[in-house]
Amino acid sequence: MNVMNMDIEKSWFVEAMAKATTDMWQKGWDERNGGNVSLRLLDDDVAPYLSGLSPEPRYLAMNEPLPELAGQYFLVTGTGKYFRNVGLDPAHNLGLIAVSADGKGISVLWGYRDGGGPTSELSAHFKSHIARQAVTDGRARVIMHCHATNLMSLSYVLELSSPVFTRALWEMSTECLVVFPDGIGVLPWLVPGTDGIGDRTAELMKRHPLVLWPFHGVFGTGATLDEAFGLIDTVEKSSEVLVKVLSMGGCRQSITTKNLIDLAKRFGVTAMPEALAVECWFRSESRR
Repeated sequence: MNVMNMDIEKSWFVEAMAKATTDMWQKGWDERNGGNVSLRLLDDDVAPYLSGLSPEPRYLAMNEPLPELAGQYFLVTGTGKYFRNVGLDPAHNLGLIAVSADGKGISVLWGYRDGGGPTSELSAHFKSHIARQAVTDGRARVIMHCHATNLMSLSYVLELSSPVFTRALWEMSTECLVVFPDGIGVLPWLVPGTDGIGDRTAELMKRHPLVLWPFHGVFGTGATLDEAFGLIDTVEKSSEVLVKVLSMGGCRQSITTKNLIDLAKRFGVTAMPEALAVECWFRSESRR
């Protein structure tokens, strides 16, 4: 391993990615090679390392051009890679890529040492990055996908509806409405790794920082790895509470609509109106 590779492995972004993926694996969200993460880097982040990278980077064509991302840099987990190994061997399990000037492909500047490439969900990541950059004025820099256990479990028993899922999760923990007032978007089941699921996910990402893939996992976003991780961690904790509540026979009482309205007012957030309007989020419920 040359000196520059050693240096880039000590960069804040490689070390932060190694920590995030390790934390996700330890949470049980990313078994085997399940899950993927992409972090958009700024020119200033990458500049100190460019001179020591490959003068002839490997080029990979994309299925469709994405000119909105032209010239942008991303640190992305590799296809088929295990999160538990990222911290042990970053150069094997991560890659620094740059989108070409025409948006038709990417260049591998560092990483994927075994000749591999970025996650098979790269299309969904890139399209979600485009959506979130547009609605956050460029603040959002992370897309994080994982198989959050309790949230996945709820996709088997709750109506597959964004307002219903959002309202149920809000009611399980007071902080939830404050952390994700825009709610969680819910897709129907779709084949992963396709441009189609990327398009549908990105469409929901225009309104929601979280998107549920039923029976599969969740996409979360944020300005930093910590923010995206914290968002998913919050919704997964709420999901765990709900799983336990349902296993005990369901709610006898819960946070009310008025409570949620008062909460939103106190913390200065605008709660997703469709979720506030939900009166009965579980089919066996007869409350309110």
